[in-house]
Amino acid sequence: MAKMPGFVKGLQITARTGLQTMFPDGLRKPIPAPTRGAVTVQYPHEKEAPPDRARGVIALKEDNCTACMLCSRSCPDWCIYIEGHKVKAPPRRAGGKPRNVNKLDRFDIDFALCMYCGICVEVCPFDALFWSPEYEYSEPRIADLLHDKTRLGEWFETVPDFEPYEAGSEQKVKKVPR
Repeated sequence: MAKMPGFVKGLQITARTGLQTMFPDGLRKPIPAPTRGAVTVQYPHEKEAPPDRARGVIALKEDNCTACMLCSRSCPDWCIYIEGHKVKAPPRRAGGKPRNVNKLDRFDIDFALCMYCGICVEVCPFDALFWSPEYEYSEPRIADLLHDKTRLGEWFETVPDFEPYEAGSEQKVKKVPR
């Protein structure tokens, strides 16, 4: 019984919002005009810009990926598939010995399984994964939601720069490697 005032207040807010939507000129002119008072965006015809820091799709900077598989191992859904091989690279200094470097062969993300938690983006030590604000990537078949490294690389072009921190912050603003 103690929760009843909160329930009644919630019903009042819902009724008021519904009346303002259905009758934008008030109840004195009771001509229903739901399309004039509605704040719904008619999606395919009108598109809103996503808010800052929106999680749309994960983008890949292929040059930074070393196939270390940290993102794949930390993914709770196991939706990241990585394959790579080792190649000999020239020494960093003159007179040094050649070194082994991982080369990326396959990097796929199955967005049918992904829950967009962002753990893979956070755990990547080489800044190879980023959030892109793109959100229009639906497919007619669920099997087509497995996106490869070329598709993920195309979305890297839409990754926005990081926003500055609050004044007085001691953290440096990260840069997107372009």
